[in-house]
Amino acid sequence: MYPPPAQDHLIIAHAAPSGPACRAALRTLRLPHLERLLARLTETGHGADPEGPPPVLSQPWDRLLASALGLDGDPARAPWAALARGTHGLSDDGMAWAWLTPCHWQVGMDQVVLHDPAGLGLVPAEAKALRQAMVPWFAEDGITLLCDPDDPGRWLARGAVFRDLACATPERVIGRDVRAWLQATAQPPALQRLQSEMQMLLYTHPVNDERIARGQLPVNAFWISGAGALPTGFTPRPAPRLDTRLAAAALADNAPAWCAAWQALDASECARLGERLAQGQAVRLDLCSDRAWRCLESRPLALSRRISGLFGPKPASEGLLSL
Repeated sequence: MYPPPAQDHLIIAHAAPSGPACRAALRTLRLPHLERLLARLTETGHGADPEGPPPVLSQPWDRLLASALGLDGDPARAPWAALARGTHGLSDDGMAWAWLTPCHWQVGMDQVVLHDPAGLGLVPAEAKALRQAMVPWFAEDGITLLCDPDDPGRWLARGAVFRDLACATPERVIGRDVRAWLQATAQPPALQRLQSEMQMLLYTHPVNDERIARGQLPVNAFWISGAGALPTGFTPRPAPRLDTRLAAAALADNAPAWCAAWQALDASECARLGERLAQGQAVRLDLCSDRAWRCLESRPLALSRRISGLFGPKPASEGLLSL
């Protein structure tokens, strides 16, 4: 998709989870390749998002990836959909793009909660039928809806309304009240109206009738993310690898699945990074939770680090629990 970076750079999302079950499991999780990396790499940066309102819209790994690519503006306005459309042969006409993810909002007495869109199990035929029903409504506001070849569970949307629109990824909002996030993004009236119109349209759509009959949640809303337009003449810098395989288990607080995914990642990506380091190649590893990050790079170790390294690597949990 992008040219490889000069250094071997790996970003791991959900390296430390927020769920209590996964955090408890982390205390005894052994990741030998990561532990050796932590003993040999030098921390070059770290940070954490502030607590409380207003919510921070972007995630640490998105910010690190945007910075590596040269998208140095507001991370809540990083135009990920515009960047992706180039890989699908869609022309760069200077227009703004966004991703639209069909989803289910659970309406309660005092909150509206976003369910995990991946949990809907939306098949391509259902997604296509829903998108075709929505296309005319969006067209009235100058928005074109296209399928996303990378993900049949979401759509690419093109329209001027997405320019300079702040967004949060669906993953950021799963299990939370969507209203605070919608207020933070200050969506234009046209998008607010479309959201209401689509709720009415989808309420009686045959796809949802069939889903309800099968005991599945209906699609009753959409979520906008990755909105914006690329800067004029923008050429992305070499991209790191972003590994998100821990996400599903972390979001579900499924400790056995999260530990198994981490061990697989350790045996593959972390082992490969260790091999590159042993060969003298420059490497960088960014470890992220959903609100904090820690960046480590291959640098000459200080004497104190070299002496401590003689006693062997420490458990990876010590570093991950601090995220």
